[in-house]
Order: sequence, then C-alpha cells, then structure tokens
Amino acid sequence: MSVVNSVNNIRLPPSSRRVLLLLEDGKARTFKEVTEEVDIAPRTIRYAIKRLKESGLIIEKFNFKDARQVLYQTKKSIQSEETQTAMVA
Repeated sequence: MSVVNSVNNIRLPPSSRRVLLLLEDGKARTFKEVTEEVDIAPRTIRYAIKRLKESGLIIEKFNFKDARQVLYQTKKSIQSEETQTAMVA
C-alpha cells in the first residue's frame, strides 16, 4: 500500500486523509454522513476511521439524539470546545 500524505508524522492512507479533512471543520458526523460527503466506498471509510482512531486523530462520541449511532469528530475540535466552555464558566 502506498502512503501519500502524513499528519504529525503519522502515515495515513489517502482515504483516511480525506475523512480527516472532512472532519476538520469541527462538526461531528455519523458514519452515514461521512459516507454521503466523501465519495468513497463505505468499507474503505470504515477502514479510514479505524486508522484515524488508532492514530489518535479522531474520537467517537455518543449520539444523544440516536443511541444507535456514533459521532466522529477530530480531537482538535473537542479541545477547542472545552476551552470555550471553560472561558464562559
């Protein structure tokens, strides 16, 4: 497998890079939303998400609106939300 890009010295396949770029806007998305926005096969997206989680670049969050779904979000956006909450309190 050829690796095209890397982030923070972590080697990522092109599919993981595309999913990460999508999630960098800070919006939490379900798996279905990711597959609709990125034109990649669902199986490949599942692998990309797995690699991003293993690398510590994204996290899974519980979806309070629908407990059957998981939300994916970048760690950077979670940290910035926590900082904003701390500043308000």
